[in-house]
Amino acid sequence: MIKRWSYPTVFSAALLALTMFATPALAASTVDAEDTAWQLLMHLNAEEISEAEAMFTPEMAKAVPAATLKSVWSSLGGLHSHQRGRVLERQGLQIVLMRAKFGAGEFTMQVAVDAQGNVAGLQFLPVPPDPPAPVPGNANYRESEVQIETGKGALPATLAMPLGKGPFRAVVLVHGSGPHDRNETVGPNRPFLDVARGLAAQGIAVLRYDKRTLVRPQDFTGEFSVDDETTDDAVAAVALLAGTEGVDPQYVYVMGHSQGGMLAPRIATRSGKVAGVILWSAPARSLLTLLPEQHRYLYGLDGSISTEEQAALDRLDAQIAAARGTAPLPASEMPLGLPASYWRGFEQIDPVADARALRIPILMLHGGRDFQVTETDWKLWGHALAGRATLSSSSRLNHLGIARDLPSSLEEYQLPGHVSPDMIEGVAAWIREQP
Repeated sequence: MIKRWSYPTVFSAALLALTMFATPALAASTVDAEDTAWQLLMHLNAEEISEAEAMFTPEMAKAVPAATLKSVWSSLGGLHSHQRGRVLERQGLQIVLMRAKFGAGEFTMQVAVDAQGNVAGLQFLPVPPDPPAPVPGNANYRESEVQIETGKGALPATLAMPLGKGPFRAVVLVHGSGPHDRNETVGPNRPFLDVARGLAAQGIAVLRYDKRTLVRPQDFTGEFSVDDETTDDAVAAVALLAGTEGVDPQYVYVMGHSQGGMLAPRIATRSGKVAGVILWSAPARSLLTLLPEQHRYLYGLDGSISTEEQAALDRLDAQIAAARGTAPLPASEMPLGLPASYWRGFEQIDPVADARALRIPILMLHGGRDFQVTETDWKLWGHALAGRATLSSSSRLNHLGIARDLPSSLEEYQLPGHVSPDMIEGVAAWIREQP
């Protein structure tokens, strides 16, 4: 999605991305935007949050309260070094791009400055990791570039195809919320790359693709639904994979991560060509229910919730109440800056009921260290699908399927790791054993 601060995968524009471009286009000015960005960085580095917030436009200050700004800055792990950047002009704003290294990794800090010298937008975007290593020459699979044609603009994709005669069973990977690439890159981690290559090495074809919110953000400037964002493209991906030479069309599965797992039953129902679904770190409850839980968890990691943080939580609660109402409110008054129609449509989806209505196999995957989709959701799934689904949980896995022995946090997502090979092998075995 676009224009929001959000958490990875359940709500992830980009890891640690905080964006608000709410100021209308203004005439270009002679304001020294680079100096403004520099001052903002210095205030943040000195933890002068009030001084930093005082540089915001009124719209920006309303959208990004001090507690949220402080939380974002703290999650970056401290400033190690920085470079003065370049300035671009967009829609009457001057956009300053500055490269900075933090304890959590290397980021591009983007600061939008209006004609009066106020900060109208702020974003910390992780510097993309180096391109993934090519498939080894001795691998038993190959990768090829394909396009998913949808009638609403093609989506670039990668097909990992086992070598040999086939036909092969196959999987479509469906992302969590936010503008993910085909590898579902989060910091230095690429969970979809790990899963795709891990399954392909075990004889299962895998299709992964760049999400529409990443490659066509212009499609999401007005009203839109979760089907526009996710469901329709996933259905098209299933159709492409089922029609691919070497793939057994009777055995095409959907593996959805986080929000993608939540929607996997809906995708299977809409498609009619899905042999089974794999729900990986999938919420059982409304995203509007999970969002304040995630904030409270992260704010409370230091042992307490400050007055500013509580004010941010109260504001979020008010936004959620408004989203669940019926009043025609602008997106700026909604959680994460998304249209009211998006939230109200999403609230009508019951992932548990959708899963119970399926007549195809279901595999559930859960990590015991997942602070985004917690034990509460896991128990709801287990109760609802007892005897209907295969349930697999590991106490050491986080939301991305990475095994570690430490408390889960945003900072952890900046530690390089790989999806658990045991989890991938379990998925492959489950797919192979389906009749």
